[in-house]
Parts: sequence; C-alpha cells; structure tokens
Amino acid sequence: MDDKEIIDLYVRRDENAIKETDTKYGAYCTTVAVNLLQVREDAQECVNDTYMAAWERIPPHIPECLRAFLGRVTRNIAIGMYRKLHRKKRFDGFEIMLSELEECVPSAATVDREIDTKMLGGCINDWLDRRLSEQDRVLFVRRYWFGDKNADLAKKAGMSEAGMSKRLARMRESLREYLTERGMEI
Repeated sequence: MDDKEIIDLYVRRDENAIKETDTKYGAYCTTVAVNLLQVREDAQECVNDTYMAAWERIPPHIPECLRAFLGRVTRNIAIGMYRKLHRKKRFDGFEIMLSELEECVPSAATVDREIDTKMLGGCINDWLDRRLSEQDRVLFVRRYWFGDKNADLAKKAGMSEAGMSKRLARMRESLREYLTERGMEI
C-alpha cells in the first residue's frame, strides 16, 4: 500500500491505517527509537505512541512525506521517553551525541522559536547539500538524526572508531563555521 492510500485510511478514520502503517514503517520507526533508547521494549512503546500520535494528527495535518513524519514523531517521542527515564542521570549514549552538537548549534534559549528554528533548519539543510559529500551527509544524518553509534558508523564506513570521531568533529566544526557565517548565534 502506498503512502497516499495509508493517509487516506487515516482521513477516513479507518483503523486499518495503523496496521498498514506498522506493516510499511514499523521496522523503520523501531530502528529510530532503538538507536536513541537502546531498549527494544521502550522503543516498541514509542512506536505504539507514534501510531497514536499519527491517528490524532492525521487529519487535520496531512503529511507530505509519511516516512519523514513518522520518523520525526518517533524521534521526538523517544527523546521525551529518554529524558523521562534518565532524569538527573548522565549516560554515554544520547547525551554524548547531543553534547557533540551543542558546540555548533545555537542554544534554544537564544533563538526566537518560530522564525529562527526554520532559518536554522534551512541553513543546516543547505550546509548538508553544499558542503558535504554524499557519504559524509549520510554519516552525519545517521549519527545526529538516527542516533547511530560511532562504532557502528566506523564499521559501515570501513574505518577506525577514532577516525570516525575525527571525521564527525570536522563536520561539526564545518557546520559551526557555516552557521556563524550566516549570522546564527552559537
């Protein structure tokens, strides 16, 4: 079933929308959640919450790309669950990934939420398209959107973990410089 047909099921309030969404995107959503949470049971709870959120949001919102919509919802739910589960604790996984980006992305406290967030997203997309090779773009997105571990990325890229860390550090520095050039407050 294609995305348009699945969205139409949501619009018609047909409960088969959930089943079809799970069939087509269940593994994808689970991967997004597992990469952030590391616990399959918690990830499955996030995926179920994603389906509920899709049911509640479609309609009135009709996503242009169902996969991206579901990925974003799953990721946001997983981040919320992670914060809830790890309140006042510091763990290597997710905090390290986010702390790596803190050095090159503006603080939410200094950004006028609506306008600057869209501008930031546009600048980051522009940077991804113009400044990175396809392989680096994939690595950056896999690390900072999907939450893949450095070791896994290094293995897929055929390089050492230290080499991958340096490569990602160079990309973050490039992003920081690019955003600074465009007047973003870091």
